[in-house]
Amino acid sequence: MKVPPRLQSLVEEGLIDTVVRQLMSGKEAMVYVVRCGDETRCAKIYKEANNRSFRQAVDYTENRKVKNSRQARAMAKGTKFGRESQEAAWQSAEVDALYRLAAAGVRVPQPFNFADGVLLMELVTDTDGDAAPRLNDVSFTPVQARQHHATLVGEVVRMLCAGVVHGDLSEFNILLAHSGEDGSDDFPVIIDLPQAVDAAGNNHAQRMLLRDVANLRDFFGQFAPELLKTQFGAEIWSLYQSGLLSNDTPLTGRYERAPGTVDLGSVMREIDDARDEDAARRLRMAQT
Repeated sequence: MKVPPRLQSLVEEGLIDTVVRQLMSGKEAMVYVVRCGDETRCAKIYKEANNRSFRQAVDYTENRKVKNSRQARAMAKGTKFGRESQEAAWQSAEVDALYRLAAAGVRVPQPFNFADGVLLMELVTDTDGDAAPRLNDVSFTPVQARQHHATLVGEVVRMLCAGVVHGDLSEFNILLAHSGEDGSDDFPVIIDLPQAVDAAGNNHAQRMLLRDVANLRDFFGQFAPELLKTQFGAEIWSLYQSGLLSNDTPLTGRYERAPGTVDLGSVMREIDDARDEDAARRLRMAQT
């Protein structure tokens, strides 16, 4: 196919040999299948802020670091340079998170390069070597649902132990990759991390983690209804806050909230978040 303008510089620099096809167009980026030497990879082109439906909410960008104080001041003032710096920080957030999580053993696509607003990374494939499907496009038996749910709860824990909360985790940004001849060893791979937040430095990290885990519970609960009664999110965060969470910490899915005064503000924020999440989910479904 014809090389998209945003990929032309990478072709000229020899980072990409050929562009095979467009893989997807999402709320924040367009993804292409490309050839790099003997390997097939994917190239993620981030959309400009005014063409992107996902909002760079303060909740997500809180406590993100920039290279120098001039950038920080410009971003706070909203100048042109500040907006450009904010956009660069938004794009590099996924790159930073991918490298950080890959090093921690989290199942994410392997990143290879980031240049001119384009992320080159591993193409996650299925049994036939084609692009792996999203969880939303797959049906599961109760046994498979319980297995994948347990795996992903473990990945959430591993991410949190690495200091990262995905912030937008759902069946729409988890791929089912192939690793066995009979498909029995298929495993989930977590994608789309530009909105990932620092667990210790972001005041909204707890709420986002609880929502991420609830999304997993609700999706897999369609196939294994007993999962709908679990409370892994609250259990995980409680252990994390207490300094007792590790990759090997056994979880029960049960949590008893300590008695106390209801935080009405938090309840209202949860309602607003649920409304925003439903709107985003409907948008993702409309783009499929």
